[in-house]
Amino acid sequence: MSEKQQTPSQLAWARRKEAASRAWKQFRVQRSGLAGLIALGVIAALAILAPVLTDSAQLDVTKVNGPSLGAPSGDYLLGTDENGRSVLLLTWWGARVSLTVGLSAALLSVVIGTVIGVLSAHFGGWVSAILMRFTDFFLVLPSLVLAIALSTVLDRGLFTIILAIGLTSWPSTARLVRAQTLSVEARPYIERARALGGGHTHVITKHVLPSVLPLVFANTTLAVASAIIAESTLSFLGLGDPTQVTWGSMLKSAASNGAVTTGAWWYLLPPGLGIVAVVLAFTLCGRALETVLNPRLRGER
Repeated sequence: MSEKQQTPSQLAWARRKEAASRAWKQFRVQRSGLAGLIALGVIAALAILAPVLTDSAQLDVTKVNGPSLGAPSGDYLLGTDENGRSVLLLTWWGARVSLTVGLSAALLSVVIGTVIGVLSAHFGGWVSAILMRFTDFFLVLPSLVLAIALSTVLDRGLFTIILAIGLTSWPSTARLVRAQTLSVEARPYIERARALGGGHTHVITKHVLPSVLPLVFANTTLAVASAIIAESTLSFLGLGDPTQVTWGSMLKSAASNGAVTTGAWWYLLPPGLGIVAVVLAFTLCGRALETVLNPRLRGER
């Protein structure tokens, strides 16, 4: 079927597929971004396969018999914690929870920020004034303090952590999306769509969102890195789910049970390096995506 015989919908999808192909070719040139993507793929695969490759029963303190804060050995490659559990196993399983919370909280944050940013820019007037003042209120308040307050008031659990991070970290996304939406709505084809009778829903869903989503996607990768740090911080402060193993809860247990004073470095380094590795990988991917999707940055580099 030739391009002239294609329906508008098919033509739009073909152009988007072509644009995605070009973006992927440009992304592959960014070596740091590609390295971050490979690292994320490996970490995500290991986290997903943890129930298949390991025995979750070894996380139960009543079913292990390892030494307390034992140094790395042939049986325990990364040593043991205060209960005799393998630090390698804890770090492995901790990646599952930390990634799940980070991705979920970042997704919630980006959805809220995108909706508010698009609506504010599209409708303008009193709608924009109200939404932007609401955004400024959350923007000037420390997001970590708000997250701690929410985690303290609500029942402790993974959902509470996700909610606390997502509801307090969306303002920067809202401002970014609003600026991009204003730029998109100033283009001639938006005026033509309105002149032909396109309503608010049509303009937003068919023209604005497709133009804004690439930038939102790039921002999401950076938001995940911030969400993982926030989750680790809340867990380290004892506000996480006590029934789940996370990298933040491992650091809290290590600090609370004398790992620092006894020199049990094997209990502190793995979760800390895990946080650094995942955050760095997401940041590298996010910066590379920004370079690919932002023509001005691509020109500068």
